[in-house]
Amino acid sequence: MLPTDGVIVRDPDILGGTAVFRGTRVPFKNLLDYLEGGHTLDEFLEEFPSVSREAAIAALERAKERCPGVTLDKSPR
Repeated sequence: MLPTDGVIVRDPDILGGTAVFRGTRVPFKNLLDYLEGGHTLDEFLEEFPSVSREAAIAALERAKERCPGVTLDKSPR
């Protein structure tokens, strides 16, 4: 297993190495797609109950740290 951080992992045996939430087969990209599509974190968590709120928030915080200068549009769609 190739860790990218404590919450997100990449394993060639899980979805071909796609970055997923640790202990699940849920790609991190799914969370980004949900948020980009105007859905809430709660809606994502309802659809993917194997992902904890803490894991989702930690993954978003880690992504934010890796993308300095990028701001998220927090206006409602």
